[in-house]
This record gives sequence, C-alpha cells and structure tokens, in this order.
Amino acid sequence: MVKQKVIVICGPTASGKTALSIELAKKINGEIVSADSMQIYKEMDIGSAKPTKEEMQGIKHYLIDFVRPDKRYSVANYKKDAKEKIKEILDKNKIPIIVGGTGLYIDSLIYEIDYSLVNLDEEYRKKLEKIAKEEGLEKLYNKACEIDKIAMEKISPNDQKRIIRVLEIYHDTGKTKTQQEIESRKKEVEYDYHVFAITMDREVLYQRINKRVDIMIEKGLIKEVEHMLNKYKEFPTAMQGLGYKETKEYLENKITKEEMIEKIKMETRRYAKRQLTWFKKNKDTIWLDGQNDIQNNINIILEEIK
Repeated sequence: MVKQKVIVICGPTASGKTALSIELAKKINGEIVSADSMQIYKEMDIGSAKPTKEEMQGIKHYLIDFVRPDKRYSVANYKKDAKEKIKEILDKNKIPIIVGGTGLYIDSLIYEIDYSLVNLDEEYRKKLEKIAKEEGLEKLYNKACEIDKIAMEKISPNDQKRIIRVLEIYHDTGKTKTQQEIESRKKEVEYDYHVFAITMDREVLYQRINKRVDIMIEKGLIKEVEHMLNKYKEFPTAMQGLGYKETKEYLENKITKEEMIEKIKMETRRYAKRQLTWFKKNKDTIWLDGQNDIQNNINIILEEIK
C-alpha cells in the first residue's frame, strides 16, 4: 500500500521556517502542524515567536497555543496529538506540513519513537528538581552523562527539562533513552515523511537571532513574563524556555536588563547550533539554503515530493 505523503520543514530558530511553510502551504493546499515545544503554550506568544494571525495568511495551524503554561505536556502527548492532526488534514484531501525546531517532536513522528512507555514518577521528578535547586544542575547533568553519553551529546548542560528526562527514562525502564529510541525505530513508519531542513551561513543566522531577540524585547517580552509569573503559581516546564528563564532572572533582580538580553542572545545561538547538529543526524534530510529566495526552496520541495 502506498503511504500518504507528509512534509517536514525543520531547522534552527530564526532560519525562516514559518515564512517558507506558509508559502508552501498556499501552493500545495497544505495545512501546518507545529513541532515547537514552546509554541504549544497559551499566553507565551512573544518569547516563543508564535506566528500571528496576519503571518499565518489564512493557513490553518495546529498544535499552537493550546496548553496552559502550568500543565505538563510530554513528547508522547505531542506524538498522539500530531498523528490525529495529520489524519484530520489528510481526510480533507490536504497535505500536512510539520514545521518546527523541536527535534524530539519531529523524531517521535518520522521514526515512530514511542515515549509513552515511560511512566511519570512524580516523587522521583521532585527529588531531581530538588537536587538541581539545592546542589546545582551540573550534578544531574554529570549523572545523566554517565548513564547515556550518546543522548547527552545533544543536550545542553543548562537544559534541566531534558537532563531530567534522560534520568527518568532510565529510572523507570532500566534502559537508556538511546536504547529506547533504537528499539522504537524498528517499528513500521505510518507515513511517507519527506524531511527538509533549513541551514544558512552561521554568522547570518546569528545576526537574525540577535535581531529577533531585540524585536521580542521591543514587543514586550518582559511584560509577558511578568504577567505569567503573577498569574500562575508553578511552571513545570514552560519557564525553562529560552527567553523566559532569563527574563525571570531579570525580574528577580539576579541580572541586569543588558545581561538578560545578552544572555538570551547567547543561549539562543547555542540552541540553534544544537538544533543543526540534531537535524544532521538524519541522513535522508534534504537541506535548503535559508538565504535562497523562498520560491527557489519551494521548487526544490515540489521537485522532491513529485
């Protein structure tokens, strides 16, 4: 049986995924399923660079702006929801376009990785969070490196959420995250995924990131974070997001405004570098030059999916 086509557009932050995907969707009667772990959250619009209604240009977007910031949302949740949306789009005789920079979300689909087998042990998570707070995240990072060196090569020493996840998987299953992914990849993949990733000259990308951060500050990132801190008592993962944790530090008078801005820029550049490393793992990925005219890249995609 011929599998139905699903297009994936991934790449680092600020590389132009949104603009390209919207123009492509207009050309091929497509609809977009987001693969961004921050854009899922309600009220987190500026810091997550969520596309506005104007930017969407009438193209339907799914899995954006639907989770409360004080709720947990796992990769397993994402895979289930994304699969439902893909089917919904195909049932309308439209083409699903998965768009985002969260490698884990994308891999859960294109490799059929099943993360739902891991049970959440609240007590163990609280214990790890307590260690991170009182003894430092570095302790958990080193422990995770001992358990699963391969997985940790792609995880930042500052990424508390993913460090804890590596430890949780091992704690619950006795298997490393890497082992689990290898076993999951033996499953039959449901759709014919065509994966495209955007890249560009590193300096150009870094300039775009710096500019984007400046625009976020101008648009009111500080007020957005202030509002959320006042409204919600706890943030299981939302406040771990880039731009949010640094702004929170500023609002708690731990760093100056200038330090906050520089820190967000630096951490976002580092994140973009890790994203590129992540997407390079998939040997079937077709790379697009983000400095090309959008129409050129659309032509490459159309030629590939014929």
